[in-house]
Amino acid sequence: MPQNMHTVHSESRPLSPFSKGVAVGRGILTFIIPLSLLIASCSKEPDIVYEVNDVNIGRPDAPKQYVKSQTEFISIAYTDLFGTNISQQELLDLGKAYDSFGDLKLIEDMIIRNFLNSPDVDIPTDAAMRADVDAFVAASCQKFFNRHPNEFEMWYMTDLITSDPGLTPEMFYYGMMTSNEYRYY
Repeated sequence: MPQNMHTVHSESRPLSPFSKGVAVGRGILTFIIPLSLLIASCSKEPDIVYEVNDVNIGRPDAPKQYVKSQTEFISIAYTDLFGTNISQQELLDLGKAYDSFGDLKLIEDMIIRNFLNSPDVDIPTDAAMRADVDAFVAASCQKFFNRHPNEFEMWYMTDLITSDPGLTPEMFYYGMMTSNEYRYY
């Protein structure tokens, strides 16, 4: 009675207890594995605190935003170089030079040169400058800029002094006093 050789008859057999356990186990695993992944992935990460000190970053000359007036410039330059206050008459005479000439930078340059060429000016000797260059640079920055030099300035100015035997303390002071930073407070 073979009607069709390609037809397959399947009989429905009851599942054995072992087969039922495997099917239930697969169902439980299908539920437990995603649940455990969900629980593990949703846990809160611990807060990590790094012990880092706050650091303010900025230029050391950044707060200097006000230009010195002519009277302030002359008075401060005189005090920086001579260690005393300028007389009222000398301040008035130098103030007239400021008022009578249009190029203020040229007048400031001439005033500084005049002060530096005075025999009464208080400038360290060349030997004293070269004996302790780091101390000279630090003292000069404190004297003229009212701050300590940063590491690059210290390196650059120290290298400048040690590599050029012709550089005198007067020239170094002149460079600092005619800088843009010296004109501000």
